[in-house]
Amino acid sequence: MQGGCTCGAVRYRLADRPMFTNCCHCTWCQRETGSAFALNAIIEADLLTIDGAVERVMLPSASGKGQEVVRCQTCKVALYSHYAGAGRLAAFVRVGTMDRPADCPPEVHIYTATKLPWLVLDDRVPAFEGYYSLKELWPAAAQQRREAMKARAALLADRPAPLA
Repeated sequence: MQGGCTCGAVRYRLADRPMFTNCCHCTWCQRETGSAFALNAIIEADLLTIDGAVERVMLPSASGKGQEVVRCQTCKVALYSHYAGAGRLAAFVRVGTMDRPADCPPEVHIYTATKLPWLVLDDRVPAFEGYYSLKELWPAAAQQRREAMKARAALLADRPAPLA
């Protein structure tokens, strides 16, 4: 899977399928995208390769912990975010920037309490007024990948700092 920004200055490639795809209907996502929701495909950051110059912008979030949005330096299109929970371990790739966004349909709708009333959801996709339990909803393989991602990060954190 691959994608990029509008001007073509940045391209990215996912080395595996995303672990899971969230469709968030919170008012923060509505405001930040200028749309009815944000559709994010979650993948381990070390499985995301970027080609081109990006900038990182910190935005406030409803949690108060903020989110880091990675954008093309030229056209400013948001390509993915890092949220406080996983930090830079996981990238929440904006599905609309993928070459084939239809390959990543939503697997859950979240924060539907603030969903726009004219938007009709597919009742075959789970929907929650708030957030959900990953352990209850994510497939076992995705949960295993998430645990492996956290384990890799823990190993890196335990390494001594290089000498200057």
